[in-house]
Amino acid sequence: MIELDRVTKIFTSDNPLKIAALDGISLTIPEGCVYGLLGTNGAGKSTLLRTMCGIYRPDEGSVTVDGREVWNNPEAKADVCLIGDEFAWLEKMSANRLKAYYRCTRPGFSGEVFDRLMEALALPKNRKLSTFSKGMRRQAVTALGVACRAKYLLLDEAFEGLDPAMRRVVREILADEVCDNGASVVLSSHDVTEISESCDHVVIMYAGKILQFGEIDEVCDRYRKIQLVSEGKVITREELANAGLSVLGYSVMGNAAQVLVRGTEEEITAKTAALPVSLTDAVPLTLEEVFVCEMKENGYGIYIKEE
Repeated sequence: MIELDRVTKIFTSDNPLKIAALDGISLTIPEGCVYGLLGTNGAGKSTLLRTMCGIYRPDEGSVTVDGREVWNNPEAKADVCLIGDEFAWLEKMSANRLKAYYRCTRPGFSGEVFDRLMEALALPKNRKLSTFSKGMRRQAVTALGVACRAKYLLLDEAFEGLDPAMRRVVREILADEVCDNGASVVLSSHDVTEISESCDHVVIMYAGKILQFGEIDEVCDRYRKIQLVSEGKVITREELANAGLSVLGYSVMGNAAQVLVRGTEEEITAKTAALPVSLTDAVPLTLEEVFVCEMKENGYGIYIKEE
């Protein structure tokens, strides 16, 4: 597994306030799963990936791969492959030259797998990547990453520039890598749909911190959309907060309050039992609703209106 223990990373250039790009991150990525890093632009997703593979050294805390510190450790780094969102240096080479380069630099690289994926994606192997479209370049570097046969494959904005049909193909390629080789895939995105459709676990990030993480269904089950009906006056948001509910959204329709809250159905039922209302509905939120609620709660997109 990859383990991050209270990792902090601060970039000092052009950062007079020394705002942390990563602020005390603790996380465990086990084998054989697909983790999605979900966050806004600037949330710290790319910095986290680069720290996980040993490109950046944490200012505080530690990152270990199968119990080995990854920083300045070639053996640990060999088990991790990062495909970033910037590949200008790759564009000077053709796919065949890239295959030769990766054979020399990545011990587990499989030219056979790379050729098979390039053929499946209908990508030319003799043309420089600079002649490819943005989507084609993304497909080619994803094929490179999968062909590295690393235990941990990290993809930064893996689906950017891909059309819907090709996104499905890439998702299937990544799923096969997990099933066939027991690899772990960690991909970053600010697209909730891509995370929902591609991953079984999610990490929601904002301003260098982790707000939520776990299996997607488990994370969504920590929130509820509830309807509280009263015969007298409509119960207020303040009354709900005083009862111990963590209220993330509130609106009124007739004599009912529509409320978004953190908590399981059992927790919510217990906290509303003493209130002069009846709980008529309680359903888990979707991942998109969870994401929007957490962003708004943390001050991002304050213009977002409650529905």
